[in-house]
Amino acid sequence: MSAAPILEVEGLAKRFGGFTALADVTARFFSGSLTSIIGPNGAGKSTFFNLISGSLAPSAGRIRFQGRDITAEPQHRFAHLGIAKSFQITNLFPQLSVLENVRVAAQAMKSRFDIWSKRENYRDLVARAEELLATVGLAARRHDAVENLAHGDQRSLEIAVALACDPRLLLLDEPTAGMSPEEARAMMDLILRLNRERTVILVEHRMKLVMGISDRILVLHHGRLLAEGAPDDIRSHEEVRRVYLGQSV
Repeated sequence: MSAAPILEVEGLAKRFGGFTALADVTARFFSGSLTSIIGPNGAGKSTFFNLISGSLAPSAGRIRFQGRDITAEPQHRFAHLGIAKSFQITNLFPQLSVLENVRVAAQAMKSRFDIWSKRENYRDLVARAEELLATVGLAARRHDAVENLAHGDQRSLEIAVALACDPRLLLLDEPTAGMSPEEARAMMDLILRLNRERTVILVEHRMKLVMGISDRILVLHHGRLLAEGAPDDIRSHEEVRRVYLGQSV
């Protein structure tokens, strides 16, 4: 793991009218690390994720990626800079094939639609899509319609789509939501493999899994950063234990 932060947020805040969803959050995320964001419902996790993925503009504070201030960058620029996000609710083309979903994503990163593109360029994109499907374990389903995939396979496909931009920072929002324990373990194994080549930040509610795979954990509560540290530090943190009373941390 590199000592250099790949992402830094300073005094990050988001207000919706008179409601403050996030307040004065400062944190650094290090290259090659796997960091989990946890907190009870309404803690500000989704707001924080939407800010660092470019889906929302902050009301205050700065966001720096690889030392560059990206606070005012439009959302579409985040992917081109090397930040990709998979969503809590799958965001796919259900009637297209598994392969086509990934190919379209890979093509969007290369160029806009061009009727004069050479056929071999599309072969390159198909090869890239097939490589990504093999990475997430969906090579055998490449010609199936997405709508026919099980929920866990759709989540894996969405990660393949996110990987199409070859991100240096991968943001995963509740990647195991709706999964069985077996599917969740398989997803976490995939995330660990992906983390070998890129930085990963995820929001996740399964505490045992979070504690087992994370290098660092950030705990949000009422829109503020309550605690951060290694899993053992978070597990023994008195205030975190109070916030998560009745839950296993």
